[in-house]
Amino acid sequence: ELAGYLAALAGWVAALAAAVLPQWRQSSYAGDAIITAVGLHEGLWMSCAAQSTGQVQCRLHDSLLSLEVHIQTSRALMVISLLLGFFGIIVSVVGMKCTKVGEEDPVTKSRIAVAGGVLFVLSGLCTLAAVSLYATQVTYEFFRESTIPINARYEFGSALFVGWGAASLSMLGGSLLCCSCPAKERRGQQYHRQSQPSTARQYV
Repeated sequence: ELAGYLAALAGWVAALAAAVLPQWRQSSYAGDAIITAVGLHEGLWMSCAAQSTGQVQCRLHDSLLSLEVHIQTSRALMVISLLLGFFGIIVSVVGMKCTKVGEEDPVTKSRIAVAGGVLFVLSGLCTLAAVSLYATQVTYEFFRESTIPINARYEFGSALFVGWGAASLSMLGGSLLCCSCPAKERRGQQYHRQSQPSTARQYV
């Protein structure tokens, strides 16, 4: 349980970092020559320009409704993912065996831990969907036929890889937490069945 919780917590922190970072896509340096000394980065919330002198200027996206559909969808999925992960952190702390909360009822405590694991798995799936959707759009725009030179297009940014790692950690940690099945309840039911007197009649 503790290993699953730590992995899921690390996944949630990584998902938060990926959502904030502006490097969801960056300028491509493929091609014969670099046509600009300014590197462009774009994320879900802002776009940045890094000059060769080291100076970086960022600007928030002006309007929500004017953004492309895949950016709006990725935004919504990341927000949902972070909310699910936040509730998963709280629920899992209550349900883990190493905490003192609710230890008088271990069966209910195990069920709460499983619920926290499910929340982490759903959070990881939302992160995976957001990052994959954005990466699919970047790939489509890079390889489609266009008059824009290849070294002026965009490719994957570092935030996408952070997001994929976050999704993997969240789903792994949630899966480990889901293994906290209420075993005591099953043992109690088996003992109750074995202790019941036999009603079968014996014929001589």
